[in-house]
Amino acid sequence: MTVELVRANAGDADVLFAARVSTKGEQSLEDVDADASKSAGLINYLMRDRHGSPFEHNSMTFYVQAPIFVFREFMRHRIASYNEESGRYRELRPVFYYPGPDRNLIQQGKPGAYEFVPGTPEQTALVEREIKASCTQAYQSYQRMLEAGIAREVARAVLPVTTYSSMYVTMNARALMNFLSLRTKREGTHFPSFPQREIEMVAEKMEDFWADLMPLTYEAFNKNGRVAP
Repeated sequence: MTVELVRANAGDADVLFAARVSTKGEQSLEDVDADASKSAGLINYLMRDRHGSPFEHNSMTFYVQAPIFVFREFMRHRIASYNEESGRYRELRPVFYYPGPDRNLIQQGKPGAYEFVPGTPEQTALVEREIKASCTQAYQSYQRMLEAGIAREVARAVLPVTTYSSMYVTMNARALMNFLSLRTKREGTHFPSFPQREIEMVAEKMEDFWADLMPLTYEAFNKNGRVAP
């Protein structure tokens, strides 16, 4: 999985001036850096009591490369802007995802109360072999249709959802916190989540960038159970 921070206009100061305008009006911009401890306290208060709108006055744009099945889950989060690579307008590359040896393969339990555990070396080898064979055959079919003059938007129908795609996604910190609360599994969260590992890998990389940009907000997010305000 590839995640790059393309551009960002995001910092803890964005939260502070947005929150303080309610009591200080135009002076809110002057007081942003006045007292670091008070700033951390205010951000924690906003997070704890779920005053969410001050966390929206910022922006982060990420470039993401991941399998199509990850993007299908990603785009269920409708509080972001997306632009994805198009299989109608360009020939898709033969780049496919298959789980590595550290990926848990076996589901135990029933929906809503299950866990994933490691597979055997034989099961890991089987998954890799079958996915590679299927993708090779599918891409050869795709190429044969393109060479016969079939439109890209038709030929792509044979490609599997493990095919890699790329997109730009732009969101603010409040939207990102919502995404992280649902797409990462952490101990001590108020509302535990059980994401598919592949989208969690993307979420973890996005979280690392955000933690550097807005450390006070990130600290408050974790301190208050990783619940989006």
